Amino acid sequence: MLDHLIRRATVVDGSGGPAFAGDVGIRDGRIAVIAPPGGVTEDTRTEEDATGLVLAPGFVDPHTHYDAQLFWDPYATPSLNHGVTTVVGGNCGFTLAPLHPGRPEDADYTRRMMSKVEGMSLVALEQGAPWTWHTFGEYLDALDGRTAVNAGFMVGHCALRRHVMGPDAVGGQPTPAQLRQMTGLLHDAVDAGAWGLSTTQSSTHSDGDGRPVASRHARPDELIALSTAVGEHEGTQLEAIVAGCLDRFADEEIDLLVAMSAAAGRPLNWNVLTIDAAVPERVPRQLVPSERARRAGGRIVALTMPILTPMNMSLGTFCALNLLPGWGEILALPVPERIAKLRDPAVRARMLWRADSEEAGVFRRLADFGRYVVGDTYAKENEGLTGRVVRDIAAERGQDPFECLVGICAEDELRTVLWPMPPDNDPASWALRAETWQHEDVLLGGSDAGAHLDRMCGAPYTTRFLGDCLRGRRLVGLEQAVRMLTDDPARLFGLRERGRVQEGWHADLVLFDPERIDAGPARLVHDLPGDSPRLDAQARGIVSVRVNGVETIRDDRVTGALPGVVLRSGRDTRTVSTR
Repeated sequence: MLDHLIRRATVVDGSGGPAFAGDVGIRDGRIAVIAPPGGVTEDTRTEEDATGLVLAPGFVDPHTHYDAQLFWDPYATPSLNHGVTTVVGGNCGFTLAPLHPGRPEDADYTRRMMSKVEGMSLVALEQGAPWTWHTFGEYLDALDGRTAVNAGFMVGHCALRRHVMGPDAVGGQPTPAQLRQMTGLLHDAVDAGAWGLSTTQSSTHSDGDGRPVASRHARPDELIALSTAVGEHEGTQLEAIVAGCLDRFADEEIDLLVAMSAAAGRPLNWNVLTIDAAVPERVPRQLVPSERARRAGGRIVALTMPILTPMNMSLGTFCALNLLPGWGEILALPVPERIAKLRDPAVRARMLWRADSEEAGVFRRLADFGRYVVGDTYAKENEGLTGRVVRDIAAERGQDPFECLVGICAEDELRTVLWPMPPDNDPASWALRAETWQHEDVLLGGSDAGAHLDRMCGAPYTTRFLGDCLRGRRLVGLEQAVRMLTDDPARLFGLRERGRVQEGWHADLVLFDPERIDAGPARLVHDLPGDSPRLDAQARGIVSVRVNGVETIRDDRVTGALPGVVLRSGRDTRTVSTR
């Protein structure tokens, strides 16, 4: 007997092949039968008519930071609502394990680091996770059996360094004995199920004390040694972030990424590839590591988002504006001093000059303040400005845009929410994206879901992309779009029997209405532990989501079921060799 039967669906199986009408039966968490409509005669406990609906594999998000959120939100919202059934965590060198059993203060350091570098609520981190583990295996065990999504995790380089070197991990170099200890710790983590190593060398990543995070101090020989260790295990990966990921790689960064992938004999992915027709030289440069890696016996994959994900800004709290050259020290001042500095025309002129300099890299796009839209305001003087463009307000006031923006924010004591309009929302940039997506070493993803919670909401990229493919720009067809969200990431990570609607495979399934599939606008909600805020977005057109055969979402509402699996390397992933 079948557990459930989905009749008369339009099946898009994830392979990229043509859609077909069919009945799909589920038994014991797997797809038991796929047949033409009316072709399943076996008894079934429950069934539903999916006429006019598309049945696809569950989406795989290759870059999330749900490492902590899953403890207070086992549904990984809003990703699950948007059809994501498998999430990959532990990215960018940051994980909650391992923690040294002899240094309980390391947990506090980790929480403050995650709050600063990944924009997570410190209160939520303190109150929402149990922090009962020391080893990476104990961390995975703490999640096992209590999630609605499947979740796999890299082990973070920063945690490995901190465990072995203590506070010296920031600024120090390991002794040969310490490097051997770090490598052994990595072996232990992967034996327990970690997918591999993640690391960061990015200049934007600082800890809770404002110092460069631990992995930024690692030299190439340390990274190569750890990468080599990853290659000794089945079903493993590498993930790395360097400063050039944001704009264009330096030669030495390309050398490092290629050497890491080749040493491991495993794929290495990085994020995020920004595609902008105004900077046509960026994409060719960012794909040079992929070309060189293939010649060297490695593989390097760039993640890129298929939608524009707005990120809000503020002059009052830490955000991407703090990363502009020379802005961090001003925006770190106490609010009254900060306002006084920002009101000084000479200070503003210097800030603008540095924001538009070559030194600012990709963050230069943030310096066009006339394109900002005013979000939430608080002062009586700012009533009626929400939703208006700063350029228009500045013209009315006879001010330059940055002066106008500062004036608005100062009235709100810098609490004003600001939304920069993306400069790359033009036909030429979208054409370049469609072309770039076809590259064999480019993968859709990079949502950062679970991080930067009150700044951005990247989780809905799946539904928004499908809606755009079906009713918007139509840059790719439905079958290809589904493959890019399912089978492509599943094959990169070597997921066993996931990523397609195929007999015998795990029944991770999404049923959606092609006429309505989309995502609603981001909205601020206060539903984290400690009443902390985050941005959320409703899914539209998602009828049902099943994880391992069990329904977890029905009409954008969680069912309460927790059928997810902690996916462990080797057992749940097979080796994707680059040699």
